[in-house]
Amino acid sequence: MREPGKDFQPRLTTEAPPAVERMGLIWLITAAIATIVLWQIRGGEYILYPFSILATWFHEMGHGLMALLLGGRFHQLQIFSNGSGVASYSISQILWPIGPALVAAAGPMGPPLAGAGLILASRSFPVTSLSLKILGGVLLLSALLWVRSWFGLLAIPILGIIIFGFALKAPRWMQEFAIQFLGVQACVSTYHQLNYLFSYNAGPLGLSDTGQMQKYLLLPYWFWGGLMAIASLVILAQSLRIAYRAD
Repeated sequence: MREPGKDFQPRLTTEAPPAVERMGLIWLITAAIATIVLWQIRGGEYILYPFSILATWFHEMGHGLMALLLGGRFHQLQIFSNGSGVASYSISQILWPIGPALVAAAGPMGPPLAGAGLILASRSFPVTSLSLKILGGVLLLSALLWVRSWFGLLAIPILGIIIFGFALKAPRWMQEFAIQFLGVQACVSTYHQLNYLFSYNAGPLGLSDTGQMQKYLLLPYWFWGGLMAIASLVILAQSLRIAYRAD
């Protein structure tokens, strides 16, 4: 109740109406489902080509950064035009066998965790803008420090410049939507090669990530593949729930 003698002043807010927020959430969920489906369809990778390259970068950076966190070395990262990639690293024997298993898991699970961070950053515009700049900067830095394939040296800096420039020039609403969209893409990138997640071997490269986990943690590769597939969706759902939760 306003006090007598005082004029009523309407409260101004910059928050989007609930209906607009719901539409944004529905669009993001639809985009996530469409992305997962397209990645399983022949030719779908070409429709999502930039996000396929970004998904590979998230995956391989997950391996390399986990190796660094465990006191090892991140030697190099190669990304190829067909969307595949490989990270070369070494870790301390002291952490055997948990260390190699954690590095193997960081490939599939690094992107969902990074994606959740991007989605949660959308709750505050200053954090949104800063996070986009950090992502663009890390892409550029990784090209200097670790990327050693000719295609990666071309594609990764271009992605970094686009994202960094977007954070500098794009209007607020576009940055907020972009960081959520990139976060969703990172979360669902676990499904980029779903058959790989449930494969024991990775061809000439030897054991797959889940095959490595079976080797060091004993439980079968398909168990780890299923666990990570489920965990990625849970992380995505929880991060969206928190991002769209009323304060």
